[in-house]
Amino acid sequence: MSVSAERKQELIQEYATKSGDTGSPEVQVAILTERITNLTEHFKTHGKDNHSRRGLLKMVSQRRRLLDYVKSSDQDRYQKLINRLGIRR
Repeated sequence: MSVSAERKQELIQEYATKSGDTGSPEVQVAILTERITNLTEHFKTHGKDNHSRRGLLKMVSQRRRLLDYVKSSDQDRYQKLINRLGIRR
């Protein structure tokens, strides 16, 4: 389940570190989190959709790698990002 273009622009504006920023780890993690949330909702009604489940696992792994990168480069940025997204409890 993809993210609509309008929603993606909102996420880019919200999580961008500077104007015109579309590739920072914060933006990428925010978009991946939105896609993961959408797919999680999809699985509540389509429990046997194993092809999409594989894609979900790949997205979760990609997000984990990006979060590990942010954590290794700047701990404060990492804490701020996971708090804003509500990923960790």
